Amino acid sequence: MRKFVWVLCLIGLVACHSNRNGNTLISMHFPTLSWERFDFLEETLDLKKPVSYDLVLAATFTPDYPFDYFEMAFTVFDDHDHPLRAKNYQFKLKDRDGVWKSELVEGEYRFTFPVNSALTLNEPGKYKLQIENRMPITPLLGIKEIKLIDK
Repeated sequence: MRKFVWVLCLIGLVACHSNRNGNTLISMHFPTLSWERFDFLEETLDLKKPVSYDLVLAATFTPDYPFDYFEMAFTVFDDHDHPLRAKNYQFKLKDRDGVWKSELVEGEYRFTFPVNSALTLNEPGKYKLQIENRMPITPLLGIKEIKLIDK
């Protein structure tokens, strides 16, 4: 019986730790390798206490992605759908000569970019996180996956 209780405690500690570090807040896999301009990626958080995030964007592209950059907007909304924070981001994927800044692995280029290293939400409540595709063509081709991760 003691062993069983010990195992349950250990599982609880591991689960609590893994929920806080490396937590994926938004995740979208694009099976058609395309993303429409106004198909926002959204997730609602229901916070019980103040929390701070160190956010990064993990993005995966195919070799036929047509641009040397990726542009997006990241917005945090309160529970009344009012924007609390909003910022546009432009990430360089290729150098001046058009060479990818990542290695081709299994037919795709993978990147991790900083988004907000100190996002603090001080009040309990519901918050909506939103990623908007800000690229000039729709659908955006050659995009495989987008994830917003709390490091």
